Amino acid sequence: MRVDRRSLLAGMAALGPASGALARGAGGIAAGPVQPNWGSFIDQYRFPDWFRDAKLGLWAHWGPQSVPEQGDWYGRFMYMQGHPMYEHHLKTYGHPADTGMIDIQHRWTADKWDPDALIARYKKAGAKYFVSLACHHDNLDCWDSAHHAWNATRVGPKRDVVGTWAKAAREAGLRFGVSNHSSHAWHWFQTAYAYDPVGPRAGERYDAYRLTAADGAGKWWDGLDPQKLYTGRHMVAPDGIDTIDAMNAWHDAHDGQWMEHGPAGDPGYVTQWLKRQIDLIEKYRPDLCYFDDHGVPFGSAGMEAIADYYNRSIGWHGDIEVVANIKKLEPWQRLGIVDDVERGFIDTGRDAPWQTGTCIGDWFYNAARYRDHSYKSAEQVIQRLADVVSKNGNLLLSIPQRGDGTIDSDEEKILDAMAEWMAINDEAIFASRPWRVYGEGPTELKAGMQNESAQGAFTPHDIRFTTKGETLYAILLGWPDGEVPIRALGTRASDANIARVTLLGGGPVRHRRDGEALHVTLPASTHGGFVPVLRIDGRGLTA
Repeated sequence: MRVDRRSLLAGMAALGPASGALARGAGGIAAGPVQPNWGSFIDQYRFPDWFRDAKLGLWAHWGPQSVPEQGDWYGRFMYMQGHPMYEHHLKTYGHPADTGMIDIQHRWTADKWDPDALIARYKKAGAKYFVSLACHHDNLDCWDSAHHAWNATRVGPKRDVVGTWAKAAREAGLRFGVSNHSSHAWHWFQTAYAYDPVGPRAGERYDAYRLTAADGAGKWWDGLDPQKLYTGRHMVAPDGIDTIDAMNAWHDAHDGQWMEHGPAGDPGYVTQWLKRQIDLIEKYRPDLCYFDDHGVPFGSAGMEAIADYYNRSIGWHGDIEVVANIKKLEPWQRLGIVDDVERGFIDTGRDAPWQTGTCIGDWFYNAARYRDHSYKSAEQVIQRLADVVSKNGNLLLSIPQRGDGTIDSDEEKILDAMAEWMAINDEAIFASRPWRVYGEGPTELKAGMQNESAQGAFTPHDIRFTTKGETLYAILLGWPDGEVPIRALGTRASDANIARVTLLGGGPVRHRRDGEALHVTLPASTHGGFVPVLRIDGRGLTA
């Protein structure tokens, strides 16, 4: 969708400035030309060339919820009786009234973590930027946080995880980013204040409900307040719920909603979130900051956070050379902040660069993925990359780590296969730009988030295009057995002159052209090759 920046700005004045949760120039908020309103964002933001060229980022979506190796949202589901994660917790660690998420965070040792080796492997697999999880919904800051005592320098690894990742990534020549998911901790963690509705301990509140700072005396968390971790009693399930279904229904209707506002009666939570966000940006100067939010979080506080980030970038670089990344933006908002499509697709190209975030498995490590070999394959990853890049986007791919910091042998094989593909075909991806059409083929994609599992498999007749200079690349999303027509290059669709068709890593490709298509015949795949790329040279191809 094409949006005219000039006409849009003319209407922005009516929106006015956002009122800040903190005064401008106070509390560490950076002053500068960017104001906390959409008109200012759209007027001053330009998508940095490094991001447009990078195309592929690797993401360490890694924190204490990796310890149980059960997958996503362990810190919430372990407190929901009847859920598999509750059952795992009960058998492995004890009842959540006695042993809670606070104890899982303590078990996050990262004792086998080798960030330099992982970064080297990610770079070989094609990553041009690397993103570290800074804080998930479990509310543990994975950095040397100035405004939140529950952080990784005091809990778990006793290390500045974000700072260590930043050093390793930058020394390897990668751009560095962070992801902040903490805006949702206040409602996500409310299950920790509930109780078993049935069974021998029915009605006994879980650990978050009873623990206070005084309870830490003589324990590993002495001096820390558990209520600052669990966020406080904002939406506590009432007494008297006596079935699992009724308890689940209560959570679904209350704290289970995805909320972008702060907790009622607790404005300090939002102010604290903003201070933590500014501290994260000031300390590590990330090139990208991903907010796990549907639109800008917390209204004016979120707008202040974005303005602060952009103004700091101007101070660091002389211009806005950073990427703020948020989900579910309106088309006009995508001119001031980069849109993210989580685990989903778009069905057309976009003028504004964007990103899709996905994972080869669960966001947090799930041992079952390794046992049943159910990760996305390297071929599926490259198919997604080609589809995204052809539509002017970037792919941010998470590789789940165990709690000790390692990745498993299946993940290593996926990364190695990606590296082999990149060694032959990377010229079609990096620093490329979209063509006049993104592609063609029989597989229809449904636009939206969280819909990967409903998507059918790509075929050799699904083709994606990229350009670089005067060269056109046709990326076939499967390896064909016979002749394949490229209809966008038939003489009725294009008057370009085609001089050569070359298979990257191979040689000249037999082809013929008629009004219907450019018909190509590839050699048979060898050594498990997948997603072949054709380089097409001639005149007028990229016009």
